Amino acid sequence: MKLGILCSGGKDSLFAAYKASKEHELVCVIAIKSRNPESYMFHIPNIDLVKLQAKAMDIPLVWWETDGIKEEELEDLKQAIEIAKKKYKIEGIVSGAIASNYQKTRVDNICDELKLKSIAPLWGVNEELYINELMKNFKVIIVGIAAEGLNKELLGTTIGITFLDRMRSLNVSPIGEGGEYESLVLECPLFNSKIKVEEFEIKMEDERTGHYIIKKAILT
Repeated sequence: MKLGILCSGGKDSLFAAYKASKEHELVCVIAIKSRNPESYMFHIPNIDLVKLQAKAMDIPLVWWETDGIKEEELEDLKQAIEIAKKKYKIEGIVSGAIASNYQKTRVDNICDELKLKSIAPLWGVNEELYINELMKNFKVIIVGIAAEGLNKELLGTTIGITFLDRMRSLNVSPIGEGGEYESLVLECPLFNSKIKVEEFEIKMEDERTGHYIIKKAILT
């Protein structure tokens, strides 16, 4: 089946695509850039890096921008998926939904309306098994933090054993499902090249909330 990847640039959407690629053909990336930093549906930090990720996968990108108004932004998502269906003949969408009923239900509903399959390989996944497999196959960095006990020094670091031990010691979800942290994939089996960060800026809102903003990145 031909699938479009609903991609934020983070670990969940790309790991879900990686899992789906074992049985299906990935034919395009679909990315939504929201102007609302409090968007309920869409990942915000470094979303523009999805353009490089699509190039690394050597598949086309459907790019759409939205004002990010709750519920209304779903119409923008639907339009982007419709474009992908018409242009690339996709038969389904793969997303990185793990435990958020809000997101999964809305993607499922859009797919039903457009007569597409909604595929969520990570739905209900065991967190420990998932994160261990992720570490073996992906290079993922932390680009956002928003939890007690997390600090500026974590921004830009790679998800590895040290990071996981810290998350466990803080009793924080190791996969960040509650929004405790946000991630960006730099290397994975789907990529034909690696993403190298050349310039970045760290912005902190307070002691536990901040972002690693990538200003320049290249494929190597």
